[in-house]
Amino acid sequence: MNRPAPLEIRNSRARRELLLNWSAEHRQAIAHHRLRGQCPCSSCRAARLRGLIPLVDESVRVESVNLFPYGVQLVFSDGHERGIYPWGYLFEL
Repeated sequence: MNRPAPLEIRNSRARRELLLNWSAEHRQAIAHHRLRGQCPCSSCRAARLRGLIPLVDESVRVESVNLFPYGVQLVFSDGHERGIYPWGYLFEL
């Protein structure tokens, strides 16, 4: 699903949430560990397709957010940084 970028993105390290403001009516907070568990990179997707559910420590944090026109790359405290999350994918989470 193609979707425009949110109006605002904030990374709350204290609350371990990525905060997305899509519009005045739709705001979203997604836990860092949920984002890590739903990583869309090919390795993580392949593991989920094989029925392997990755156990993600709830203490994992998003260390940095790298914006692209079509989505966002998240760098996690466990070193994982391969997934680029398209805007539509984030909106559906």
